[in-house]
Amino acid sequence: MQVEVWSDIMCPFCYIGKRNYEAALAQFGDKDNVEITWKSFQLNPDIPKEGEPGAGEHGNVYQYVADMKGMSYEQSVKMHETVVQTAQRAGLEYNFDKAKITNSFKAHRLIQKAKSLGLGDAAEERLFYANFTEGLDYGTDAVLYQLGKEIGLTTEQVAEALTDDEYALAVSDDIREARQIGVNGVPFFVFDRKYAISGAQPPELFLQTLEKAFGEI
Repeated sequence: MQVEVWSDIMCPFCYIGKRNYEAALAQFGDKDNVEITWKSFQLNPDIPKEGEPGAGEHGNVYQYVADMKGMSYEQSVKMHETVVQTAQRAGLEYNFDKAKITNSFKAHRLIQKAKSLGLGDAAEERLFYANFTEGLDYGTDAVLYQLGKEIGLTTEQVAEALTDDEYALAVSDDIREARQIGVNGVPFFVFDRKYAISGAQPPELFLQTLEKAFGEI
C-alpha cells in the first residue's frame, strides 16, 4: 500500500503529523506492506532564498507569525506555546526561540535527491529536527551540506541536489500535483489514492485509515 505525504519543513504540524502517523504504523499489523513517499509543498514560497535581497530578515518565528496572521506578538507566543505542548505529546521537543524563518525550497531539493536514493524518510526526519529542535537555518547551503552528509549523501550528491534542475523540477511537480488534487495545507496524507487525512490528526485516525485502505486492496 502506498502512502503519500505532502509536507513542508517549515510546518510544525507536519513533524507532529509524521510522529502520529508513525505511532499508528507501529500498531498496524501489515506495516511491512506499507510504503511512504514524501512530497514537497511550500507554505510560503515568497520568503527570500539565501543570496536574495531580504533573506534572513524575517526576524523570529513569533514576529513572523504575528505579522502573517495579524495578531499581536504576545498572542503569537501563546499560540506557539500550545504547539509546543502538542509536540511534547507526540514525543517531540520544539524550540521556537531558536527556529529560523527561511525558504524551504532548497531543503526540498535535498529531500528529492534523498528520495531517489531511498533516504526520503531519513531526510524528512533530519530536516524537521534541525529546524524545530536545533534551530538550524536549513535554507543555507552550508547547513544542507552538513545535514546531507548526516543523512548519508556524499558531498557530490548534495551538490547535485542543490544545482541540478532535475530536483528543482521534482519539487515543483509535487507542488503542482498538490494543487491539482486540492491540497491547500499540510500535512496531507493520501492512502492508495482512496482516502486522505489533512492535518496532524491523532494516531487512532491514522490507524483506522490504514486498516480501511489496506482492507480494500
